[in-house]
Amino acid sequence: MPGTATYRPQKVCLCPFLPAHPLHISTHLYIIQHPAEENKVLRTVPLLAACLPQDKCKVKIGRRFSEERDPELSTVCRKSGTLILYPGAEAANLEEFILDSPVYPSTIIIIDGTWSQAKDIFYKNSLFRHPKQVQLKTSISSQYVIRMQPTNRCLSTLECAAVALSILEKNNYIQETLLRPLQALCSFQLQHGAQIRLSKEHLLKNGLYPKPMPKNKRKLRKMELLMNSVQI
Repeated sequence: MPGTATYRPQKVCLCPFLPAHPLHISTHLYIIQHPAEENKVLRTVPLLAACLPQDKCKVKIGRRFSEERDPELSTVCRKSGTLILYPGAEAANLEEFILDSPVYPSTIIIIDGTWSQAKDIFYKNSLFRHPKQVQLKTSISSQYVIRMQPTNRCLSTLECAAVALSILEKNNYIQETLLRPLQALCSFQLQHGAQIRLSKEHLLKNGLYPKPMPKNKRKLRKMELLMNSVQI
Protein backbone atom coordinates (compact mmCIF):
# COMPACT_ATOMS: atom_id res chain seq x y z
CA MET A 1 0.00 0.00 0.00
CA PRO A 2 1.70 3.26 -1.08
CA GLY A 3 2.17 5.91 1.56
CA THR A 4 2.68 3.52 4.47
CA ALA A 5 5.90 2.43 6.11
CA THR A 6 5.65 -1.05 4.59
CA TYR A 7 4.06 -2.64 1.54
CA ARG A 8 1.58 -5.45 2.01
CA PRO A 9 1.26 -8.50 -0.30
CA GLN A 10 -1.31 -7.98 -3.04
CA LYS A 11 -3.80 -10.51 -1.62
CA VAL A 12 -4.03 -8.52 1.62
CA CYS A 13 -3.52 -5.06 0.09
CA LEU A 14 -5.69 -2.38 1.67
CA CYS A 15 -5.73 -0.07 -1.35
CA PRO A 16 -9.20 -1.25 -2.51
CA PHE A 17 -10.59 -0.12 0.84
CA LEU A 18 -9.16 3.40 0.64
CA PRO A 19 -11.14 6.25 -0.94
CA ALA A 20 -10.39 6.80 -4.63
CA HIS A 21 -9.42 10.38 -3.80
CA PRO A 22 -8.45 11.97 -0.48
CA LEU A 23 -11.48 13.06 1.51
CA HIS A 24 -12.37 16.71 1.13
CA ILE A 25 -12.20 18.26 4.60
CA SER A 26 -11.69 21.77 5.92
CA THR A 27 -10.35 20.70 9.33
CA HIS A 28 -6.58 20.46 9.85
CA LEU A 29 -5.48 17.36 11.77
CA TYR A 30 -2.21 17.15 13.71
CA ILE A 31 -1.13 13.74 14.99
CA ILE A 32 1.42 13.89 17.82
CA GLN A 33 3.02 10.46 17.60
CA HIS A 34 5.14 8.86 20.30
CA PRO A 35 8.41 7.58 18.70
CA ALA A 36 7.65 4.02 19.83
CA GLU A 37 4.62 3.93 17.52
CA GLU A 38 6.63 4.77 14.40
CA ASN A 39 8.02 1.28 13.83
CA LYS A 40 5.01 -0.80 14.84
CA VAL A 41 3.63 -2.88 11.97
CA LEU A 42 -0.11 -2.69 12.68
CA ARG A 43 -0.50 1.05 13.03
CA THR A 44 -3.61 3.04 12.20
CA VAL A 45 -2.03 6.44 11.47
CA PRO A 46 -0.71 5.46 7.99
CA LEU A 47 -4.25 4.35 7.06
CA LEU A 48 -5.61 7.66 8.28
CA ALA A 49 -2.99 9.67 6.36
CA ALA A 50 -3.71 7.69 3.19
CA CYS A 51 -7.36 8.81 3.31
CA LEU A 52 -6.76 12.52 3.87
CA PRO A 53 -5.11 15.34 1.89
CA GLN A 54 -1.44 15.76 2.79
CA ASP A 55 -1.93 19.42 3.68
CA LYS A 56 -4.73 18.54 6.13
CA CYS A 57 -3.02 15.71 8.02
CA LYS A 58 0.40 16.25 9.59
CA VAL A 59 2.25 13.78 11.80
CA LYS A 60 4.71 15.14 14.38
CA ILE A 61 6.93 12.48 15.98
CA GLY A 62 8.45 13.03 19.40
CA ARG A 63 8.00 13.12 23.17
CA ARG A 64 8.80 16.74 23.89
CA PHE A 65 7.77 19.82 21.94
CA SER A 66 8.52 23.49 22.54
CA GLU A 67 8.30 26.82 20.76
CA GLU A 68 12.02 26.64 19.97
CA ARG A 69 11.91 23.09 18.62
CA ASP A 70 8.66 23.39 16.69
CA PRO A 71 7.52 26.97 15.99
CA GLU A 72 4.78 25.72 13.65
CA LEU A 73 3.16 23.53 16.31
CA SER A 74 3.54 26.31 18.86
CA THR A 75 1.65 28.70 16.60
CA VAL A 76 -1.07 26.12 15.95
CA CYS A 77 -1.53 25.45 19.68
CA ARG A 78 -2.03 29.14 20.40
CA LYS A 79 -4.74 29.68 17.78
CA SER A 80 -8.27 30.09 19.12
CA GLY A 81 -9.61 27.58 16.62
CA THR A 82 -7.39 24.71 17.78
CA LEU A 83 -8.64 21.82 19.93
CA ILE A 84 -6.77 18.94 21.53
CA LEU A 85 -8.52 15.61 21.88
CA TYR A 86 -7.65 14.19 25.28
CA PRO A 87 -10.23 12.88 27.78
CA GLY A 88 -10.36 14.05 31.37
CA ALA A 89 -12.18 16.11 33.95
CA GLU A 90 -11.21 19.35 32.19
CA ALA A 91 -12.34 18.20 28.75
CA ALA A 92 -15.55 19.42 27.14
CA ASN A 93 -17.61 17.05 25.01
CA LEU A 94 -16.78 17.91 21.40
CA GLU A 95 -20.35 17.89 20.08
CA GLU A 96 -21.56 20.18 22.87
CA PHE A 97 -18.54 22.48 22.66
CA ILE A 98 -18.94 23.35 18.98
CA LEU A 99 -22.56 24.38 19.56
CA ASP A 100 -21.53 27.22 21.88
CA SER A 101 -18.02 28.05 20.68
CA PRO A 102 -17.71 31.62 19.33
CA VAL A 103 -14.94 30.43 16.98
CA TYR A 104 -15.65 27.27 14.99
CA PRO A 105 -12.68 24.89 15.37
CA SER A 106 -10.34 24.69 12.38
CA THR A 107 -7.70 22.35 13.81
CA ILE A 108 -7.68 19.32 16.08
CA ILE A 109 -4.67 17.67 17.71
CA ILE A 110 -4.66 13.95 18.57
CA ILE A 111 -1.92 12.12 20.50
CA ASP A 112 -0.90 8.73 19.09
CA GLY A 113 0.58 6.16 21.46
CA THR A 114 -0.34 3.83 24.28
CA TRP A 115 -2.45 5.44 26.99
CA SER A 116 0.55 5.85 29.28
CA GLN A 117 2.60 7.36 26.43
CA ALA A 118 -0.20 9.75 25.51
CA LYS A 119 -0.57 10.80 29.14
CA ASP A 120 3.16 11.50 29.38
CA ILE A 121 3.10 13.61 26.21
CA PHE A 122 0.00 15.55 27.22
CA TYR A 123 1.12 16.48 30.72
CA LYS A 124 4.82 17.11 30.02
CA ASN A 125 4.36 19.54 27.13
CA SER A 126 3.12 22.96 28.17
CA LEU A 127 2.17 23.73 24.55
CA PHE A 128 -0.80 21.38 24.92
CA ARG A 129 -2.26 23.51 27.72
CA HIS A 130 -3.15 26.23 25.20
CA PRO A 131 -5.76 24.50 22.98
CA LYS A 132 -9.23 23.78 24.31
CA GLN A 133 -9.31 20.21 25.67
CA VAL A 134 -12.16 18.09 24.31
CA GLN A 135 -13.27 14.48 24.42
CA LEU A 136 -15.65 12.25 22.49
CA LYS A 137 -19.01 11.37 24.00
CA THR A 138 -19.53 8.02 22.34
CA SER A 139 -20.58 4.55 23.40
CA ILE A 140 -19.10 2.77 20.37
CA SER A 141 -16.61 -0.04 20.97
CA SER A 142 -13.30 -0.09 19.16
CA GLN A 143 -13.14 -2.07 15.93
CA TYR A 144 -9.37 -2.33 16.27
CA VAL A 145 -9.85 -5.81 17.71
CA ILE A 146 -6.33 -7.10 17.01
CA ARG A 147 -4.74 -4.78 19.58
CA MET A 148 -5.61 -4.80 23.28
CA GLN A 149 -7.14 -1.62 24.68
CA PRO A 150 -7.27 -0.67 28.39
CA THR A 151 -11.08 -0.43 28.46
CA ASN A 152 -14.03 -1.26 26.25
CA ARG A 153 -14.48 2.45 25.45
CA CYS A 154 -10.92 3.17 24.28
CA LEU A 155 -10.56 3.91 20.56
CA SER A 156 -7.55 3.79 18.26
CA THR A 157 -6.09 7.00 16.85
CA LEU A 158 -7.79 6.40 13.51
CA GLU A 159 -11.15 5.82 15.18
CA CYS A 160 -10.81 8.97 17.29
CA ALA A 161 -9.99 10.98 14.18
CA ALA A 162 -12.88 9.41 12.26
CA VAL A 163 -15.43 10.33 14.92
CA ALA A 164 -13.99 13.80 15.58
CA LEU A 165 -13.76 14.74 11.89
CA SER A 166 -17.29 13.50 11.25
CA ILE A 167 -18.53 15.79 14.03
CA LEU A 168 -16.49 18.82 12.97
CA GLU A 169 -17.28 18.39 9.28
CA LYS A 170 -20.92 17.44 10.00
CA ASN A 171 -20.56 14.45 7.70
CA ASN A 172 -21.02 10.83 8.86
CA TYR A 173 -19.64 9.56 5.54
CA ILE A 174 -16.17 10.57 6.77
CA GLN A 175 -16.37 8.16 9.69
CA GLU A 176 -17.57 5.32 7.48
CA THR A 177 -14.81 5.94 4.93
CA LEU A 178 -11.99 6.16 7.48
CA LEU A 179 -13.08 3.01 9.30
CA ARG A 180 -13.27 0.90 6.13
CA PRO A 181 -9.49 0.20 5.80
CA LEU A 182 -9.23 -0.49 9.54
CA GLN A 183 -12.02 -3.05 9.31
CA ALA A 184 -10.26 -4.67 6.34
CA LEU A 185 -6.91 -4.72 8.15
CA CYS A 186 -8.39 -6.49 11.16
CA SER A 187 -10.29 -8.93 8.93
CA PHE A 188 -7.13 -9.85 7.01
CA GLN A 189 -5.12 -10.30 10.22
CA LEU A 190 -7.78 -12.51 11.79
CA GLN A 191 -7.88 -14.64 8.64
CA HIS A 192 -4.13 -15.16 8.91
CA GLY A 193 -3.86 -16.25 12.50
CA ALA A 194 -4.33 -13.13 14.60
CA GLN A 195 -6.60 -13.39 17.63
CA ILE A 196 -9.31 -11.01 18.79
CA ARG A 197 -7.82 -9.04 21.69
CA LEU A 198 -10.34 -8.30 24.41
CA SER A 199 -9.78 -5.19 26.52
CA LYS A 200 -7.83 -5.39 29.75
CA GLU A 201 -10.99 -4.22 31.52
CA HIS A 202 -12.99 -7.17 30.14
CA LEU A 203 -10.29 -9.69 31.05
CA LEU A 204 -9.98 -8.39 34.60
CA LYS A 205 -13.73 -8.32 35.21
CA ASN A 206 -14.13 -11.88 33.99
CA GLY A 207 -11.10 -13.36 35.73
CA LEU A 208 -9.34 -13.97 32.42
CA TYR A 209 -6.33 -11.68 32.78
CA PRO A 210 -3.32 -13.95 32.04
CA LYS A 211 -0.68 -12.10 34.05
CA PRO A 212 -0.27 -11.93 37.86
CA MET A 213 -1.57 -8.76 39.49
CA PRO A 214 1.19 -6.18 39.96
CA LYS A 215 2.79 -5.64 43.37
CA ASN A 216 3.40 -1.96 42.70
CA LYS A 217 0.61 -0.06 44.52
CA ARG A 218 0.13 2.52 41.76
CA LYS A 219 -0.20 -0.14 39.05
CA LEU A 220 -2.46 -2.25 41.27
CA ARG A 221 -4.71 0.76 41.81
CA LYS A 222 -5.02 1.19 38.03
CA MET A 223 -6.08 -2.43 37.72
CA GLU A 224 -8.72 -1.96 40.43
CA LEU A 225 -10.08 1.12 38.67
CA LEU A 226 -10.37 -0.82 35.42
CA MET A 227 -12.25 -3.60 37.19
CA ASN A 228 -14.72 -1.02 38.50
CA SER A 229 -15.11 0.80 35.15
CA VAL A 230 -13.52 4.00 36.44
CA GLN A 231 -11.92 6.12 33.70
CA ILE A 232 -8.17 6.51 34.20
